[in-house]
Amino acid sequence: MSANFWTGVGLAISIAAGVAYASPAFLDVRWYSPYLAAVIGGVLLLVSAFFDVVDGSVARVTKQTSKKGAFLDSSFDKISEVVIFAGIAFGSLADPFWCLVALGVSILVSYTRARAESLGVELKGIGIGERAERILILAIIGMIPLDLISGMHSGMYWAVIIVSIVAGITLIQRVAVTAKKLSSSFT
Repeated sequence: MSANFWTGVGLAISIAAGVAYASPAFLDVRWYSPYLAAVIGGVLLLVSAFFDVVDGSVARVTKQTSKKGAFLDSSFDKISEVVIFAGIAFGSLADPFWCLVALGVSILVSYTRARAESLGVELKGIGIGERAERILILAIIGMIPLDLISGMHSGMYWAVIIVSIVAGITLIQRVAVTAKKLSSSFT
């Protein structure tokens, strides 16, 4: 199976995670809770992240890396982020304001890398919160039932805020590195 197939599988599982996160808004079942939605969504998000690694590995091992595959991978990653944060907001698992901030800053992190690379500046590995780290924060911290343990906000509430902060720091780091490299290349 091709790398693009695995990219599609990862997107499908991400969409399932987004639906799981949103499910408290449309499932009215006594035994179902926002915490269960966060756990199901978190597990699906981790599985989708696994397939995000698999697609690139398959492409490299089979020597089928391509511009089309790279484009599909990054585009599907952004679709996944939109669906995940929309699901979290729609399911009321976190404050919609923070979901919007996390989504916006996460997309800006990717945009700055793409724009910098189009100008000849390599940003791979620059920043404390690339996509993999943000997914782990959302999935793992999001599954912690802090509201049940201590009466404070849910783990997902804090996970979305942490993603917003980490992505914001990454954005600043990438803008600073790009600006510095572009300044030094023209002097």
